[in-house]
This record gives sequence, structure tokens and C-alpha cells, in this order.
Amino acid sequence: MVGSTNGYFWIVLAVTSLIYGAEGANILGLFPSLSPSHLIISMSVAKILADQGHNVTVVTVLEPTITHKNINLVSVPMTKAEIKQRSETIGAKQKNTSPNRLISILNMSGQMDSMLRKMADVLKDERVQGLYLNKDNHFDLVISGYFMNDYQLGFARKVNAPVVVLAPSSPSQMLNSLIGNPHDKVQKEEGMTFGQRLDSYITSLLYGIFVRQIDQRNRQYYNELFGDDPTMPEYTDVLKNTSLVFFCSHAASEGPIRPSVPAAVEIGGIQIKDKPDPLPKNLEEFLSNATHGAILLSLGSNVQGSHIKPDIVNKIFSVLSNLKQRVIWKWEDLDKTPGKSDNILYSRWLPQDDILAHPSVKLFINHAGKGGITEAQYHGKPMLSLPVFGDQPGNAHAMVKSGFGLTLSLLTLEEEPFKAAIQEILSNPKYSQRVVKFSSLYRDRPATARDSLIFWTEYVIRHRGAAHLQSPLVHMDFIAANNLDIYALIAAILVVFLLILRKVVQNICKRHTTKSNKVKKQ
Repeated sequence: MVGSTNGYFWIVLAVTSLIYGAEGANILGLFPSLSPSHLIISMSVAKILADQGHNVTVVTVLEPTITHKNINLVSVPMTKAEIKQRSETIGAKQKNTSPNRLISILNMSGQMDSMLRKMADVLKDERVQGLYLNKDNHFDLVISGYFMNDYQLGFARKVNAPVVVLAPSSPSQMLNSLIGNPHDKVQKEEGMTFGQRLDSYITSLLYGIFVRQIDQRNRQYYNELFGDDPTMPEYTDVLKNTSLVFFCSHAASEGPIRPSVPAAVEIGGIQIKDKPDPLPKNLEEFLSNATHGAILLSLGSNVQGSHIKPDIVNKIFSVLSNLKQRVIWKWEDLDKTPGKSDNILYSRWLPQDDILAHPSVKLFINHAGKGGITEAQYHGKPMLSLPVFGDQPGNAHAMVKSGFGLTLSLLTLEEEPFKAAIQEILSNPKYSQRVVKFSSLYRDRPATARDSLIFWTEYVIRHRGAAHLQSPLVHMDFIAANNLDIYALIAAILVVFLLILRKVVQNICKRHTTKSNKVKKQ
């Protein structure tokens, strides 16, 4: 039965590929996030669809490294002042890091205003507005890259096309409401104590307050962008037009196990190539000659070497330069490196996925970004995470809990704990064994992330938005969706019943007392 189901899936995928591979649909990707890691995922999606024969128009702020003959780029770059402000914002985020994901997000929420403002301003650009003002343009689908920017969904209405959301994370409280995906306020894990479940519940409630604040900000931007157009629906109505959400996760292997509606489609690892590209000659030679193995150190695209305190950089260099392993270190300013060592190769840009696929790499030192952890898990590489801000502390905690490595604080890093952590991971095979086993689970799917992306994208186009996928919860108000009116009725009935019961008991007691008094008088 399983074999026939998989066979049917591949037949359908092949047929739809033939249909859309001939002419190709016109797809608009709105990817204005200022996070390079988000852009990597977004452009990976764009390239896969372009490879499929679709015509993809992409709106970005950052310059993508991926190009394709079927991708038309509309770039709205940052000004020098905006670049400086973004750099200062990232530096401020490091100061406000916390092991608690919610606290970390709340601390940095005020500092993200400039980033969110830039994303909203992108939609005001003449070239971007020309995508709907020019009546010769036609789009069959809009893919909205997510970064707390629900207002962007209004653009799909402007071009009269269905919209899907591309989320760089797993299903969350912030995204589930778009498609009516169930959200449990209490995280459930085997062995959780009452205190842990209570903490999870309180955190969820507080996070809900943060989500409402973001929603108010989105409503403000929506009215600013589309409020002068009388044909545009209300902000809340626009949100209900979301066809589905692509989540960069894989619950079957990563967890937590959770219920999901059909409109929640997981494409975890979408940025990972089925077959790695050949490495540049200098990297290939460096890794191939690593007789004791190699270590990859990359703290992502947001955190640059200049953002890290010099004394911490010196401590990192001191430890790495004395290892017998070779080290590839992502470092932006090659004119001012942390130091020279025969075992260290610096590079301002790295093909991270391709490097992690190399058999010589034995350890990945990262910042616990979702993308990097996913790539390491896919290739079965143990990790040492140095989280900085946002969801990174939570990602690092989950990675350690899974047994894939260890974590230390980048802001308080000391030489001895750093060295000890590296030696522990390299010498103890349990970390490598656990992540290699996970890699096997992560890859074992009825369809690859690429195939799932293609099928469901073309499915939404074929069915003009696929409204039948929507959960009824999307179109229900809060009271009806949570059955509060039913609970209120039951509570009212119980109250009335208790009042009646109380009255009956009082009457019985009164009669009994009266009867007893009469007996005493006799």
C-alpha cells in the first residue's frame, strides 16, 4: 500500500512537471528580509522553481548569490545609513542575548524597528509598485518570505494572485493562525514536570502578548501601504487568503510531534543540495590534506568578526591555532584577521553546505542559526554552538538535548571551556553517532523537500489558491474557534442548576426543621 501511494505521488509530480515545465507559471517572490540566512532559503526556493521552468520575479534588499536565467531580480538595496544602522542593531542584539528565547526576542524587539521599517519601505519602491501598476504584468502566485511581515500579504491582492508564505522556521504561535494550525500552549515532552509545563504555559501566554504587538505593527504598516485603496479588504481579511505555509522543518525527525492541517507543508532542508557542488580549489586542497580532520567555524551572516569583542576573538584564535585539526574560519576582513596559523584558512564567504558535506569535516562551530544546524544535521556533523540572539539560544538548547554537541556562551567565552568542549566532541564518538543516526531519519521521507515544494506550489497554482485546504478556524472568530460561547452556556446551565439545587436543599432543610419543631412541641 505504501509503495503504491509513493508511486502515485511520483506519477502526479511527473505529470504536473510536464504541464508547467512547458510554459511555466509566473511567480512573484517577496523576500525583503535583511537576514542573509533567510535569503539563502528564499533564493533556494526561487532557484528550484526556476529550474522547473517557472518564471520567477524576486524582490530583495540584499544581493543574492544565486542567479538563474528564469529569475528576474528587483533589488531595493539599503543606503549607507541603513547599512550602518543595521550593523549597530546587530551589535546591540549581542548585548541583549538571553538563554530564554522569549526574553531574548522581547529585548531585541525594539531594536528591530528599523529592519521592519525597511522591509515595509521596499513595497513603496516605484519598481516594486510597478509590478501591480503595470497591467501587462501577470502573476499566478505570490510567495511571501516571512519575517513578522504579515502586511506583505496585501501585495498578493494587488496583483490578484493566491499567496503562500515561506517561513524559515517550524510552526509557531506567530504563524499558525494564518492557516488555522493548532497550537498547544503547553509544550509536551516525555518526563516534563509540573513546574516545566507551567513555565511553558506562562511563556506561551507572554509570547502571545508579543505576537499581538507585532500584529498591531503589521496592521499599521498595512494601512500605510494599502489604506488609500478603497478596493483593498481589511487587514484581518487579507490574512485569511493565505493558501498554505511552507515551514523549514521536519517534525518526524526533529520533533516535537504535533498535529498539523494540510496547509502546513514542511520543506526542512530546502537549501541543502541533493548533491554538493565541487568546492573551490583552495578549500578542496585544504580539506583533502587535513590528516587529522577539519573544523568549520562560521557564526552566520549577521554576526561578523567586527561585532565580536577583540578579547573573545583572541581567545578563539588561541585555542584553534593550537589544534592539530585544520580550521576553516569565516572571517570578513581578510586584511585584519585574528592571527596567522598554518592550520587556519580564513574566507569572507563560504559554501557552507558543500563544506559540511566533505568527509574531512569533523566539527561545526556555529551560532545556532536554524539553517546552519539543519545543514549540520543533514550531513551528520556534531556541533559546538555559540548562540548570540533571537531563537539561537533555544536552537542550541534543543541541539544539545538531542545529543548532537555542546553549547557555550559567545559573550562570556573563556579559553579552557572552549578548548575542553572541542576536545570532548572530537574525542567522544557519541555526538557523531547520534547526529549520524538523526541524519538517516531526516533524509528518509516519502518525498524530498524539493519535490514537496514543487508539488504544493504547482498544486496551489492549478487550483487557483486551493481554498479547499483552508481550515474552518481561519474564518471563525476567537469566541467560536475556542468554543467559548459553548463553555459559557454550559457554565450558565451549571450555575442555574446549582442555584436550583441549593434552593431545593434549602426548602428540604426548612421543611425538616419545621417538622422537627412540631414534633418537639408535641
